[in-house]
Amino acid sequence: MWMTTPFRLDGRVALVTGGASGIGESTVRVLTAAGASVHIVDLNGESAAKLAAELPGAVAHGCDITSAEQVAAVFAAIPKLDILVNNAGIGHVGSIEECAPEDFDRLYRVNVFGLFLVAKAAVPLLLASHGSMINIASVAGLIGIKRRFGYCMSKGAVIAMTKQLAVEYPTQMRVNCIAPGTVDSPFVESYLEKYHKHEKAEMRVQLNQRQPIGRLGKPEEIAHMVLYLASDEAGFVQGSTQTIDGGWTAA
Repeated sequence: MWMTTPFRLDGRVALVTGGASGIGESTVRVLTAAGASVHIVDLNGESAAKLAAELPGAVAHGCDITSAEQVAAVFAAIPKLDILVNNAGIGHVGSIEECAPEDFDRLYRVNVFGLFLVAKAAVPLLLASHGSMINIASVAGLIGIKRRFGYCMSKGAVIAMTKQLAVEYPTQMRVNCIAPGTVDSPFVESYLEKYHKHEKAEMRVQLNQRQPIGRLGKPEEIAHMVLYLASDEAGFVQGSTQTIDGGWTAA
């Protein structure tokens, strides 16, 4: 008979980038509910502080993850870390012909270089705690999606970094990746506002139909996958890319 509650993170310290909204916010809430103390890192420091005020043990950090100096300042204030969730990211719509060099550079800076800076700063702490790193990629890193050239590139890099780190530190820490499909979040809402302002309803129908399950994902569904990967119950999961996409990559 099992006597323990699964997926508990009592006494553990987590850090979530992009933690003030969408998948990040849900992840912060789920990890806190499981017993972790969470550092909320977000470009919007005000939103991070507002969320932290609601949650026991949470600490907010306003930080641009593309700045080595700002990332270093955040980690200078963190003596212990058990869980890192690299969630911060941006999107872009366009083929290679439509992707301007400055678009490509911005995607790379946030989705790849920013993740690198945070991961590099966190690795010594995670090695010390035998901790867990969870990187949020996308199905766009696994399959080709029309007019998502730069985004597919950046998320493919996230998956490659995950695999390399898992091989580099196979017994010292766990490193895994989540590849969501389209999730109903401020990320998607801003995409609709920017690219389909006058046809949001029609585009939302298309986004729902893109997943065979017939709907968008929910931020809390991704957050609970994060919780699993961060927990002791996932102790044999290493270097994996977990799809949570309503059947998109299976179709």
